[in-house]
Amino acid sequence: MTEADRKSYLLMAPGLLWLVCLMVVPCLLIFGLMFFERGTYGGIDWSIVTFENVARAFDPLYATILWDSLRIASLATIMALLIGYPAAYAISKAPEKAQTALLFLAILPFWTNYLIRTYAWIVLLNPAGLVNTALASVGLGPWPLLYNEFAVVLGLTYNYTPFVILAIFAALQRLDPSYAEASRDLGATAMTTFWRITLPLTAPGVAAGAVFVFVLSIGNFITPDLLGGGKLQMAGNLIYDQFLTARDWPFGATLSAILIGVMLVLLFIQALFSRRALGEQS
Repeated sequence: MTEADRKSYLLMAPGLLWLVCLMVVPCLLIFGLMFFERGTYGGIDWSIVTFENVARAFDPLYATILWDSLRIASLATIMALLIGYPAAYAISKAPEKAQTALLFLAILPFWTNYLIRTYAWIVLLNPAGLVNTALASVGLGPWPLLYNEFAVVLGLTYNYTPFVILAIFAALQRLDPSYAEASRDLGATAMTTFWRITLPLTAPGVAAGAVFVFVLSIGNFITPDLLGGGKLQMAGNLIYDQFLTARDWPFGATLSAILIGVMLVLLFIQALFSRRALGEQS
């Protein structure tokens, strides 16, 4: 091993130690807990090893909650992409001096606490809120905008769209403009250039943004609890209740392991997208 290699490993050591302690070890602990039973008074009974928790997770009651979570997270991801891609594209086409200001505006909501942003939507969407008041003033309201699936999807989309904007903007910035120029020189329209050149080559950014939104949405328990009014149960709420209310840690760990598995599959798909796009650009 050369001196340069030693220095490289030394520089990577703090980051690797951080990942091992705060990501690898907790994940291994979660995967280990799922094979034990709940103790008599909660927690874990270390004396009994069982696979019952895995079978229980696919009971129709819990499978329905997991399916609803996948569906709602998918809706939020699609909405975030539909909003985030045009926004990122517009920012990338703006004058260079204006791009920093526009990106600042895109991430400005992150300067406010997540809970405050979520409570703000309650103020806006409640029957006497600003949105329904405005709709009623033109004879279109009020509408049941709060404490339902619509409010949850809206809250998730709003909170996580900036991740999509940043990921896609980074992909657009790395895109070689000569590809679009060659497409136009060959007679392609702007729309054809976008669908045949720009969108496929920025697929890694789209995939990264989609993974961000989907993973954060499917495990979220604050937004369904506040904007759903407790009427909508998602995987995050179910896991939260198992650990802190039912004190059934093994079953909560099983549900967490399922979400971790979903996340790993999505990261694998994202890696395939990135590798394919890099192969097409090389």
